[in-house]
Amino acid sequence: MNARMQHRLSLSLYLNYFVHGIGLIILAQNMQALGKLWQTPLATVSYVISGVGIGRLIAYLILGTLSDRYGRKNFVFLGMICYFIFFLGMLGAPNIQIAYLLAIIAGIANSALDSGTYTTFIELGGNEGASNVLIKAFMSLGEFVLPLLVASLENNNLWFGWSFILAASVLIINFFLLLPLKFPKTNQSKSPMIGTLKNISKLKKIIITTALALYGYTSMALMILFTQWITLYASETLHMNNVASHFLLSLYSIGSISGVLIMFWLLRKNVSELTLLVSLNIAALISLSIICFIHVAWLTQLASFVFGLTAASGVMQVGLNTFLKLYPQIKGMITGIFFTFGSLASFTVPVITGWLSQRSVAAALEFDLLISCISLILVVIVRVALGKQKTLAGTRRTISFLDKIIVRLLIHRFKAVDTIITLKQEINIPVLDSKREEKVLSNVSAGCSDKKIVPRLQEIYTAIMASSRKYQENKRHNNN
Repeated sequence: MNARMQHRLSLSLYLNYFVHGIGLIILAQNMQALGKLWQTPLATVSYVISGVGIGRLIAYLILGTLSDRYGRKNFVFLGMICYFIFFLGMLGAPNIQIAYLLAIIAGIANSALDSGTYTTFIELGGNEGASNVLIKAFMSLGEFVLPLLVASLENNNLWFGWSFILAASVLIINFFLLLPLKFPKTNQSKSPMIGTLKNISKLKKIIITTALALYGYTSMALMILFTQWITLYASETLHMNNVASHFLLSLYSIGSISGVLIMFWLLRKNVSELTLLVSLNIAALISLSIICFIHVAWLTQLASFVFGLTAASGVMQVGLNTFLKLYPQIKGMITGIFFTFGSLASFTVPVITGWLSQRSVAAALEFDLLISCISLILVVIVRVALGKQKTLAGTRRTISFLDKIIVRLLIHRFKAVDTIITLKQEINIPVLDSKREEKVLSNVSAGCSDKKIVPRLQEIYTAIMASSRKYQENKRHNNN
């Protein structure tokens, strides 16, 4: 596939995830309008949202396996068709039962797109990590645009359904853009897993596996709960106006877009994934605590941005990467397990928070604090159980640091040689001092505790002294 066709394919795949970002929050952003349409309370509308999780739970493992057999393109199209049915169907759903079925179809659309898209980017080659980051960025872009559109429709007394029509229209356009494009061959990627985790005891492996699988649940739940309830929380608990309430979710989305780009940069700089997991979960917990307990408008806005920057910055994908390194031979199964737990979150969180919202909207959002605490505990368990893992990139970074120190010391050594040249000339002795060189090599041997590398160190010092002699001879010759 030539570069131009690859760029066209990538753009169409990303455009699907812009629509997917809208699909993730469109029910939550239109809860009041949908409640009026179906003549049901908000809690019931929240239960409908749980159908998305059911669809993902049913479909993820099945569609992932089938996409290996029947090709990625078919499942990308399946996802687009399912989302199209969802967006238009919701506007004509006569009752809550049909709406719930359509929500399940949206979950299937999510699973189909993931099954066809993530694998396609890996099979395209290049930097699949960067591709995954941009997928998250386009999702966040959709989550940013939709709340502003919904608020604008409400303020201008326009039909709420235009937001659904917009998403469906983008899918139609993208369908025809994608139709003539060819996808890469299935399973052609041979990307090696670098820094695979090894030498872990069976007990530790069980603990880490359990913690990472549960993190698949909590990391997804953390984002779903926030996006579902922050707008109503701001309106009812913080008494913000309509635009300001919706703007909090937009700030979260801006933070998410910024976060995925920063995450990409940090990973390119070989920052430890485990360090990122722990630090970002700490920051997410702090920002969420500010939103829940410090009711100051500008602090809430700042905390919403920081929460998006940390909790929705691709940290879930970092957790998956760690999981894959633990089981490099069964990556497909591990991916299915991880996202199946995420699907459980998509199903259960709306149900739980719908029940909590009957008490208060604040109680629903504060439940996110408990989830955030559990997430932090899980990643700390993983960090402690794994200890300090050595990777190729990390070890090279250490070597580069040591090389800088060695170069500086060698510079000082050659400056000392300049003094030696002057002193030798004053007392008229030759450059070569065999006894001195033997003494240096003897000191190297005595100073090395690992006798296996003594010969290698002596070779290095022999070369250094030979270079030093040439340096002295050149200085003498130039002075003469």
